[in-house]
Amino acid sequence: MRFTSEQRLDDGVLEREFTLGEIPGILWTPPSASAPVPLILIGHPPLGLRRMYPRLVGRARYYAAEYGFAAATIELPGSGDRPRWPEVEQARADLRRAMEAGGPVGDEIVDALVLPLVEKAVPEWRTALDALLSLPEIGGPVGYEGGVISIGIRLAVVEPRIVSAGFFAGSLVPAAMFEEARQVTIPLQVLLQWDDEGNDRQAALDLFDAFASKEKTLHANMGGHTGVPQFELDPGARFFARHLK
Repeated sequence: MRFTSEQRLDDGVLEREFTLGEIPGILWTPPSASAPVPLILIGHPPLGLRRMYPRLVGRARYYAAEYGFAAATIELPGSGDRPRWPEVEQARADLRRAMEAGGPVGDEIVDALVLPLVEKAVPEWRTALDALLSLPEIGGPVGYEGGVISIGIRLAVVEPRIVSAGFFAGSLVPAAMFEEARQVTIPLQVLLQWDDEGNDRQAALDLFDAFASKEKTLHANMGGHTGVPQFELDPGARFFARHLK
């Protein structure tokens, strides 16, 4: 891990950009801490860190300034300044055409779009976690939130250092991931936008039902994909506070 820039934000949170090989990322740490702090990994859609930055920094600063957590994110494969991924870009184009046509999105499109991303992104998240937990100011435990829900599901299954997760039920989910969801046992909090134009509500409810976690909470709000109420930030932070402290 190599830090490439740092700035102290106006609430005292330290923001540092880093690279991990070819992977860019950002780390936010609390204004002050007397001991190593817990860490939240913040996922995001494959739209690029720069485009997603305003949403990411708002959540990260809240976790760091109000709850004393570190927060970090990395660029997804094929996004932002990373090399293009022709196969996944073709799947995205196929998805757009299917949605514009108003017909159902076939399983083959969902699989081609999501499964390669899961296979490549999850090992990168785990490598980033290795590097982040080697820093003296970060000690765990670790939570994961947001982003592509299939990535979160796989991480929750294979990464024992992640002890709780907050998912956003807004991603197309391959059928194979429902089987993996049945292996997820960590505490979960799931956000669902009831009128999400890009999400099958019943499939989202079926996925929530599939999770094997003894503690799982569903927060459903009216509105479309980008209409998550601002007040949901605090329940999410308190959820992590229960499990990371």
